[in-house]
Amino acid sequence: MTKSSFIRKYSNRFLSRWLVLVFDSLIVIFSFSIATLLRMNFQLMEIDFSVFASQLIFVLGLRLLAFLYFQSYAGIIRHTSIEDAILILKAVFAGSFGAVMVSAVIRNTLGFEHVFNLSASILIIDFFICLFWMVILRFFVKSFYESFVNQFKPTIGVLIYGAGYTGMLTKNVFQTDRSTNYKILGFIDDNESKIGKTIEGIKVYSLPEVLDKFVGSNDGMEVIMAINNMSAKSKRKISDIFLDRGVVVKALPPVDKWVEGEFAMNQIHNVKIEDLLGREVIQMNNKRIGEEISGKVILVTGAAGSIGSEIVRQLIAYFPAKLVLVDQAESALYDLEYELAGKVPTNVQLIVNVADVSDTRRVSKIFKNHRPDIIFHAAAYKHVPLMENNPYEAIKTNVIGTRILSELAAEVGVEKFVMVSTDKAVNPTNVMGATKRLAEMYTQSMNQLEGVKTKFIATRFGNVLGSNGSVIPLFKKQIERGGPVTVTHPEITRYFMTIPEACELVLEAATMGQGGEVFVFDMGESVKIIDLAKKMITLSGLRVDKDIEIRYTGLRPGEKLYEELLNNDENTLPTHHPKILIAEVNTPSYAYMEVATNDLNHLLSSGTNNSIVAKIKEIIPEYKSNNSVFETLDKKSSK
Repeated sequence: MTKSSFIRKYSNRFLSRWLVLVFDSLIVIFSFSIATLLRMNFQLMEIDFSVFASQLIFVLGLRLLAFLYFQSYAGIIRHTSIEDAILILKAVFAGSFGAVMVSAVIRNTLGFEHVFNLSASILIIDFFICLFWMVILRFFVKSFYESFVNQFKPTIGVLIYGAGYTGMLTKNVFQTDRSTNYKILGFIDDNESKIGKTIEGIKVYSLPEVLDKFVGSNDGMEVIMAINNMSAKSKRKISDIFLDRGVVVKALPPVDKWVEGEFAMNQIHNVKIEDLLGREVIQMNNKRIGEEISGKVILVTGAAGSIGSEIVRQLIAYFPAKLVLVDQAESALYDLEYELAGKVPTNVQLIVNVADVSDTRRVSKIFKNHRPDIIFHAAAYKHVPLMENNPYEAIKTNVIGTRILSELAAEVGVEKFVMVSTDKAVNPTNVMGATKRLAEMYTQSMNQLEGVKTKFIATRFGNVLGSNGSVIPLFKKQIERGGPVTVTHPEITRYFMTIPEACELVLEAATMGQGGEVFVFDMGESVKIIDLAKKMITLSGLRVDKDIEIRYTGLRPGEKLYEELLNNDENTLPTHHPKILIAEVNTPSYAYMEVATNDLNHLLSSGTNNSIVAKIKEIIPEYKSNNSVFETLDKKSSK
């Protein structure tokens, strides 16, 4: 049997408590014998062995009674702790004290002088020898067991960022973990008064020292962020430094998740890619949103999608009178309804409708039955390569569906119509982006109609983390499969924000919109997709191009390297919210958009893909196809 198989077989078996009691008894015999020899200066001739034997049996009997009473032998040796040592101290002291008291009573009442005339000095020496060996042998066995087992555990070097109270808690949690052999390499701290000193034997380093001393020379090393009040910006900066060097970065749970001021090993988690791409927490005007939503009938299209479902979740908190959910994805809608069961307040009515927004009859019935006050229109086809091959569906849902909804909204007197658009609508290079721009143009033109009370608003933002079809879940699946991780181009960049953040801004924009605005969200800095892929691989504890390969596949049909939030002719105006701007867009007249969409609708029944896309390019002159079969249409129009 190999050592590793031995460990696997016997790691959950423990030494019999009765065998421990036998060993403790041998220690008692040894300690009393040594104490007697020390007291007699090792002069064996002066020892009466018959009296010694009687005294030994007497002391052994009392110690056994003390051991049985305190159960000092019942602990698991490999897990010996200070509490076990204190219990042994009590048992040994009780045995020694009992020997003194019982011998005194018997000697004074029965007169057995020779047997019970125990020397106080022998008992004192015996007490310390017995206590020392009982405790030290337990800790020795524990140490031996751990060192033996650790040979078969993976060894991981750990650097703890933060040499304060939280850092010390983190060190203790790692050192007591039994599943992995963690080696604390050091603390990292910015406080110059701590740098170079040691805390509980662990040295404190500056960040540059750590990069020179440890990074690159310790495979499988981890950095633990152990500063709870660290800003998101600082956390991203430090994480990026290590992730760019292939070092896994982990974080502690929020303080409110700790149990009785402590956290468990299983609560320490890898830094999430969302934490590295997100921004500081957005301050929302919740009171104003509540006044806008409370008691109203709210209809959400695309309610089962990534954005639509999060809008629904956030709307619930503002107590609308009725929430009407519309989506054609039956399974996803069912899952959302199941998720919301029990979470929706009793005074909020939840209505779930399976419906296609391009079905006039169906949508009309929904509007007339529920007469919504506010509409959040998130239903759309959004996968660029798929829509490049299926322009019919893109037009039917994204353009005609939006037209049907907006006209019915005006007809039934909806207060506000909020359309969720995309940065791909700006200077579009693909069918999907172009259809979303058309939807923007049509809804904005509705504001020009006399007698229409509905305020039509559009919100425009980039990619959201974790949404259906985004690179984050795709990369996660590819990493789980062992790679390769596919990136279309080494220079491709995208803007990112989290789904909750995007939806919060949509709700905020809805409250401030007065009709005709295209709200543009501050997306921060664009992110290189290749850098995103490398960080996700490292956060998974794997090495780029060693464990997981990155493979370039080339731009997909309709894809462009850089996304934009404004086209060349658009400017922005500020709002009271620093993260929301108003784009000054050129909107054609309603009459023009009505004719244009009628022509498109007619082409759906009789035209080819080329004729449909050619018509879109006629309506949107800035639409220039990229890496697409429709590039030939641009060449024809330029002649």
